[in-house]
Amino acid sequence: MRSAQINRITNETDITISLTIDGNGKADIATGVGFLDHMLTLWAVHGLFDLKIQAKGDLHVDYHHTVEDVGIGLGMAIARAMKDLHGINRYGLQIIPMEEALCEVAIDFCNRPFFVFNCIFPTEKIGAFDTELVEEFLRAVVVNSGVTLHVNVRYGKNSHHIAEAIFKAFGRSLNQATAMNKDVKGVPSSKGIL
Repeated sequence: MRSAQINRITNETDITISLTIDGNGKADIATGVGFLDHMLTLWAVHGLFDLKIQAKGDLHVDYHHTVEDVGIGLGMAIARAMKDLHGINRYGLQIIPMEEALCEVAIDFCNRPFFVFNCIFPTEKIGAFDTELVEEFLRAVVVNSGVTLHVNVRYGKNSHHIAEAIFKAFGRSLNQATAMNKDVKGVPSSKGIL
């Protein structure tokens, strides 16, 4: 069972994360940021990860610290759960529609963090949530998990739909990359190490 627990406490946030890679899509998310809870639920359900997050943050300031720190914690949990990379697919690619929006997410589980984000949200906010925090969240996940992640939103007019497409595609592509492949012997690299 590939799983991890993270407890991360700073002067700005107090976060507990439990992640099971080989899960069933069960999500129990309470960050205090409703839109983030919604996106992480989509990520878990469509990636078939079991994810539990409890977070308390300085929401009286704004959502930034909580969103970024949850991303840091999730990245740490992914890295810890996937410490043994033997026999995985390594790569994942998903193109997901959400009504008028279409998003492509490619991932390489390679221990070399790199992030490309090609997305322009048509609005600055989705409800009270700053759309720029989607990029901040994903960058934090990438840096702390060691994956290479490319997010390309091909088109979309509704910011909520665009964000949903991103998180669904990210979940499914990560599921694909972390899946065990019986044809892969050792780590999937010509170098012999990831």
